[in-house]
Amino acid sequence: MEIKINGFQILEKTVKNSGNSGRVYVPVDWVGKRVKIILLDPVTSDPTTE
Repeated sequence: MEIKINGFQILEKTVKNSGNSGRVYVPVDWVGKRVKIILLDPVTSDPTTE
């Protein structure tokens, strides 16, 4: 799959656990702005393999 997006800044981070979901922190000046999240690694069906 190829995805092309025009943007202004890029960050690469690792999603951390946050209750029943995941969380990625971004700079405070991004608050209220639109963002797109792209999964770069495949999701495994067994979370114990990570």
